[in-house]
Amino acid sequence: MINQGRLVECLSQLLKINSVNPPGNEKTIAAYTARELKAMGLDVKVYSFAKDRPNVVATLKGSWPRSKASKEALLLTPHYDTVPFGEGWTVNPLGALIRQGRIYGRGASDDKGNCAVAMEALSSLVEEGFRPKRDIVLALTADEETGSKLGIIPLLKKGILRPKAALILDSEEFDAIIAQKGLLHCRVQIFGKKAHGAYNWLGVNAIEIASRVINRLKEHQFQYKKHPLLVPPTKNIGTIKGGDKVNIVADFCEFSLDLRFLPGMNPLKILKELKNIISKETKNFKLMVDDLQKPYEIDKSHPLVKTYVDTCRRNGYKAQLKGSQGATVITFFQEYGIPAFSTGWGSHGVIHANDEYAKIKTLFQGSQVLEEFIKAYDNQE
Repeated sequence: MINQGRLVECLSQLLKINSVNPPGNEKTIAAYTARELKAMGLDVKVYSFAKDRPNVVATLKGSWPRSKASKEALLLTPHYDTVPFGEGWTVNPLGALIRQGRIYGRGASDDKGNCAVAMEALSSLVEEGFRPKRDIVLALTADEETGSKLGIIPLLKKGILRPKAALILDSEEFDAIIAQKGLLHCRVQIFGKKAHGAYNWLGVNAIEIASRVINRLKEHQFQYKKHPLLVPPTKNIGTIKGGDKVNIVADFCEFSLDLRFLPGMNPLKILKELKNIISKETKNFKLMVDDLQKPYEIDKSHPLVKTYVDTCRRNGYKAQLKGSQGATVITFFQEYGIPAFSTGWGSHGVIHANDEYAKIKTLFQGSQVLEEFIKAYDNQE
C-alpha cells in the first residue's frame, strides 16, 4: 500500500540535496537513492561517466527465466538533477517547506517529485510481496538538464539499459506525452571584409549581411504536415555576436538558431534549405550543427500507452494525450527500437520557476497509479 508519509519524507530528503546542473554534481543524491533502493531489497548498480555524476539503476527482478525477464523489462526513468535556483525565491529552494498541501523546493515538480513517486511505488510493491514476471527497472539519471550526455544517452548506448519498453517520468498532472518535435541547434558564421567605418564602402559588413539572413530565415515557411498534438515549426535566434569596434566595418558575425520541427520533416532537407537561404545573401559563410534530435511519436493505441491511460481512467484521473514542443529524453529511445512515452505528476506552470512546488495529493495519487500500472503492464503476456 502506498504510504504518503514515506513518500513525503523521501521527497523531502531529495529536495534538501543540492543537485543543481550546471555545474552538475549528483554524487550525494545518488548515494541517498542507492541506499534507499538497496534497503528495499532491489538489485542496485551505479554507473558514472564523469566524476561526481553517477546514475543509479535498480532492478526488481522478474520470475521469468533471467534472459527473458531482462529482455522483457519495463523501464521507469526520472532524473534527479535540477536547473539552478535563480534569484527571487520567497522560500528556501533546499528547504522542502510543506504548506497548504504543497511541498516547495527546486526539483519538486522537475523531477525529484517523480523520483520519489517511482521509489514509493516500488517500495509498496516489495512490501506487498509482488513478484513481477518481467524485470522492473528504475533508472535515476544525471545530466538531463544539460543534454543527458552523462545520463540516459550513455546508459542506452553502452547497452546498460535495453528494456522492452520505457516510461519516462518527467511530466505533469498525469498527462501522457506521446509526440514531440525534433530539435536543430546550429550556428551560422558570416564572413565579411574589414575597413574603416568612415570608408565603409571599402569593406563588407558581416553584421548587416547576418541581419538580412535572419530576416529571410524568419520569413521562410517550411513545408510540413499538420500534427494534431504539435504546433507548426518554430525558429528562434538565440544569440548573436560580431564586430570589433564601432568605427570598424565588421568582418565577422555569428548567430545561433533554434529550430523545432515536426514528425515527417527531414532534417537533411531542412539543412539544405537553410544553406540555400543564407547563400542568397552571401557565399562566404559556415553553417555548423551543434545538436540534432529527431522528432518522436508513439501510437496512442500502443499497449504501453493504452495500459497507462486505462489505469488512470479506472482510478478517476484523466490522462490527456499531449505533444511536447520542446525536447525530452523520449527521442533517445527510438534509435534502439524501444517504445516510450512520458508522464509524471508534477504541478503545471511551476517547472524551472521560482518557488517551485508539487502537490502532495497529486504525488500520492500518482504513486497509486504507477503501482497499478506496473501490475497491469506486467500482467500482459
